[in-house]
Amino acid sequence: DRYLLVTTQLSFAGNQPRFEAVDTDGVHPITKQYGSECGYMFSILLLRGHAELRASYFSCHTDNQDDEVFTFSFNLITTAASGVETTYIVNATCFLPLPWSPREVSCEENYMEVSMRSDVSCLSGTTDAWTAALAHSSATSTWQVMFQQEGQQLIPMSFSEARELGYVFHLTQGRLVFRSPYTPRSVMGSINGSVVEVVHPILFSRQRWVVMMVDWIVACSTNEGMYDGAGLVWQTPTLLSPLVSGLSGLESIKFSMGVDGELLDEPITAERGYSLDISDTTVQISVPFNAAGGYRKSFVMDNMYHEFYVVHLYYEQIFLDDCGVETRLRLHRPMNTPLLIQHLSIINQTVLEDRVFTVYLGNLYYDVDLVAVTLNGHNFTILDATKSGRVITMVPRPNSNLHAYILRLPFEDAAVHKLVKRNIYFSMDINYTLVILPQEEPYYYLASVVAQFNDVFPPVFKGICNEKSISFQMDHKPFDYLWEVGVGPYILTTNLAAKRGYIMQNDSKSLTLEVLLFSVGYTYKDINLKQFYGSFEIHSRLPKTLEVKSSLAKACLFQTTEVIVCSTEGVVTVVTDVTLAIPGAEPNGTFLLDSTCRPQETDDTRVLFSFGLHSCGTRVQVDHQHVTYENEINVEHKSQSVNAPVKTRDTASVIIVRCVYPLSDLYKLFAYWRFEADSPGVGTILTRVPVKSKCSVVVQLKRVVKLLQLFTPDSLSNRILHLKWHMAGIAEHICYRD
Repeated sequence: DRYLLVTTQLSFAGNQPRFEAVDTDGVHPITKQYGSECGYMFSILLLRGHAELRASYFSCHTDNQDDEVFTFSFNLITTAASGVETTYIVNATCFLPLPWSPREVSCEENYMEVSMRSDVSCLSGTTDAWTAALAHSSATSTWQVMFQQEGQQLIPMSFSEARELGYVFHLTQGRLVFRSPYTPRSVMGSINGSVVEVVHPILFSRQRWVVMMVDWIVACSTNEGMYDGAGLVWQTPTLLSPLVSGLSGLESIKFSMGVDGELLDEPITAERGYSLDISDTTVQISVPFNAAGGYRKSFVMDNMYHEFYVVHLYYEQIFLDDCGVETRLRLHRPMNTPLLIQHLSIINQTVLEDRVFTVYLGNLYYDVDLVAVTLNGHNFTILDATKSGRVITMVPRPNSNLHAYILRLPFEDAAVHKLVKRNIYFSMDINYTLVILPQEEPYYYLASVVAQFNDVFPPVFKGICNEKSISFQMDHKPFDYLWEVGVGPYILTTNLAAKRGYIMQNDSKSLTLEVLLFSVGYTYKDINLKQFYGSFEIHSRLPKTLEVKSSLAKACLFQTTEVIVCSTEGVVTVVTDVTLAIPGAEPNGTFLLDSTCRPQETDDTRVLFSFGLHSCGTRVQVDHQHVTYENEINVEHKSQSVNAPVKTRDTASVIIVRCVYPLSDLYKLFAYWRFEADSPGVGTILTRVPVKSKCSVVVQLKRVVKLLQLFTPDSLSNRILHLKWHMAGIAEHICYRD
């Protein structure tokens, strides 16, 4: 309220705008030196993005009407990127909002200014001196000034000589103004630990035998403030003793503070965290780091996040003497922290039960943006991460310029690393890519988070033997999702179960699986005419490495009916009923194409043969996809002709045993008499049944009998797949004419 403030945005004015003061005498460029002498404070504030000019009401080229109306005229000169300059006219008129105090001291950034009213009373000799000075104002050339400095002789000089040194004396209708830049000619002193700059001019005029003298003084605290680790602290003496020299009963009656040239009410300063502490000797003002009203700047240096904080302090103190004469002191003081390395805060807010990483990246300021993240080597922009379900949320902090980012990532996400031992570890290395605005300078910040679960084990299965199946049950636990349930190399899914005929039920409590005998995945051993062992294995494994962590191979004893096994070792095991071909046939009289190959076991109707595919006369046929091995079970039976009662012994081929293997699964076929296959073959039993009629009819019963280790298209792509088929019967009728 004692100056005009003119601001212009740098985006409009360019990085180097200039001001000129204009009056009836012409145009006066406001340079750094000229501004300190004539009451102008010009600064370019890059943090705020604007330039500002503060002009005192008593500045050199201001039109002053009765010390109440002040008219200013300036030229603003801007420079475009092309170098072209443009001049804009700025005119303003200010009206005195608050009456002048008898004495006012202004401590600007680049000058000190004091003004005194002419009718000040109770100041020894001052009234007469003022009256004489005003009476002789038309003859100011007779006035001289001396600057008092301790230990130095007073040297009189004219006003013009003082002006050449930068000092300005100015008489208005009701006040006398003195202005001085901060110069080495000032007296520097320390009062209660604070540095104070003092200028002590003495004005005098000799008129005949009368000498009129005005003893003047201006003092300002030049303490620049300090950073104490928590905020900025500025200190000044409670009483500036040079200002009260010669005055009795002077005391401070009011202290106020604010920022940016505006005094603030106490509730606002308290809300912002400002403090104003007054003692008998000092006044101390504290502004917390990054408090509202200040300005901060972030930048990157050697990939370190740096910043500094600036606040433009505005301070007012009012003194009152015994006569009720008021002295008002106002001070502008910019304060800034040193260059600070800013440490971001990483907080792992993960709740294990939620199974989601929640990572808080905080202590970021308004000029810092997060633009990308790298999660365990996978790069994502913020938009890409959000689209793919990786939630990144910006969270502003209330009542501050700070904000944070929260990253949420499920443990099951493909980017999360998992280590499963006795304990389970989920880990994530995060590389945040931040940019400093507006220059978009990149900065990278690394963080790692780990979630650990103790005593976690893979799923456990229970197996139950049924009459014609094996059942498995697994009770669900919280971390079952970390493992896959598999059969052989395949994941157990509803599609796989439906394809193979498994009966599967899966709910929130448990998984049950019933596998019918001869389904794909069974293995068999100890086959005889009465019984055999069928085994089925189910396991849990890690999805990425496919490492099996637990398994259960349940073996059950089943009754034997008819079976055929085409093993991967090239051995055929077959159990079949020969009486289906020839009623009353004797199983002991059966043999293969090589008549020396006899059954290993027989009973009243069935035989058990086990032979190698390169033995017992087995035939081989090869096409472009398969290799077929075929043998015959022959039966000796007695026959008696109607015309000749002589008994004869005939041989009938009643059963064909066939195994089909995929050609691609056979390692060695003809190079050696050695059999190796990746997958079991397809086995069939073909039974020829003679039928008596007018024409010779042969009924061929083709039984695909409970194939134990059967080839299907699946086995072409996997070498250890075991498939089974249920029995099916197909009758083929062939008629021959006699």
